Amino acid sequence: MNFWDQRFAGPDYKYGTEPNTFLREQATRLPPASQVLVPGDGEGRNGVWLAQQGHTVTSVDASAVGLQKARDLAASRGVALHTELVDLADWAPQASSMDAVVLIYTHLPSTFRQQAHRRLAQGLQSGGWLILEAFHPAQLCFDTGGPKDVDMLYEPDQLSADFAGLCTPLLAWHGETSLSEGSGHQGLAHVTRWIGQKI
Repeated sequence: MNFWDQRFAGPDYKYGTEPNTFLREQATRLPPASQVLVPGDGEGRNGVWLAQQGHTVTSVDASAVGLQKARDLAASRGVALHTELVDLADWAPQASSMDAVVLIYTHLPSTFRQQAHRRLAQGLQSGGWLILEAFHPAQLCFDTGGPKDVDMLYEPDQLSADFAGLCTPLLAWHGETSLSEGSGHQGLAHVTRWIGQKI
């Protein structure tokens, strides 16, 4: 049982069952009935919500426990959710197969972060959307969630470099926001938000 299997093993949903607020705001960019990939979707709160909006969603994660809870959540909401157990260190979606890639608190180490981000962006069709929210290094001063290793935290400029030549950046921002996402993300936090459109 890996770290995330242990984290998701309880009966509660660690980050709640409602979608991330930033995703909810930005999802209006997606065309109706989009093909959406949600890497690191954990227990499925974001993927299931996107499916409820009429999109065809593939949620991928390294936790079998999380993905089972995602399927349970989808069933309880009456929507279909495709799930795959993958390791983002070497997994890639089919090229040009997705209308959107949604990365919500999917923190990857620098050893493969850029390569993984580029593989995910290459899964987008031309004009497709990449929507990302993650913790900024300044989050280390807050006790409201996220990795405690600066290597796993994202600066907007890092993300712009990761996706350079693949996506046109439309938003590259960091600042404070209030989170209320289950027991895992509660209170004032410092986040990075990045939106790009596939070239």
